[in-house]
Amino acid sequence: MLSDARKPGISAKSPLHAPALIAVAFIAVLILFGGNADAGEISATVLDSNGAPLNKAVIFAVPVSGKAPRLESGKLTIMDQVNKEFVPLVLAAQTGVAVQFPNRDNIRHHVYSLSPTKTFELPLYIGTPANPVVFDKPGAIAIGCNIHDWMSAYLYVVDTPYFTITGTDGKGKLKDIPTGAYKLMSWHYRMKGDPEASAFDVQISAAPVEKSFNLSLKPEFKAHRAPALSGRGYR
Repeated sequence: MLSDARKPGISAKSPLHAPALIAVAFIAVLILFGGNADAGEISATVLDSNGAPLNKAVIFAVPVSGKAPRLESGKLTIMDQVNKEFVPLVLAAQTGVAVQFPNRDNIRHHVYSLSPTKTFELPLYIGTPANPVVFDKPGAIAIGCNIHDWMSAYLYVVDTPYFTITGTDGKGKLKDIPTGAYKLMSWHYRMKGDPEASAFDVQISAAPVEKSFNLSLKPEFKAHRAPALSGRGYR
């Protein structure tokens, strides 16, 4: 009688029999298509006090432990100036980010912020400033141009890599969040009060989390855009 190693279809060099090979293949499929078993996701909707969806609201989840992954060194993001407007209107980033403010117009802009979270000034320039601005504290920063009063934008800095900005439907999704306890918050540039006032305590596991925010808003104010001037000038 032939030994197992000599029987047809079984190699003496391979210790794995058919059941073991099937198990290995099944595990590989789970890893490839099943995602990270130790991570979850949050789907959130941000509405105003009348139930209308809020565009450009920031949604973010902060670990209760305070141990969020730190921003990778040298991380750079962009806030453009195009046709005498900041693009985008709202930008979200993690603490420690460096933001570049390129001026893509053929006139000079003077970018500044007087916000307590970060005060800075980029005097009159065209093109891209030599150095980006580093934002090392969380909070809201209102940005303007000292020459064009109607130009305004907002940067919201968060102490977490788990954030997103809503679309016109008021919805946003946070993915690949490690399991654990989090504070889920939302911020909008017109909101009344502090994001912590409407925060949710959430527990991230394999099951998706769904939450909805209702934010009270301040009246919107925006300076009127000045008409274009002929000849050379700042406008």
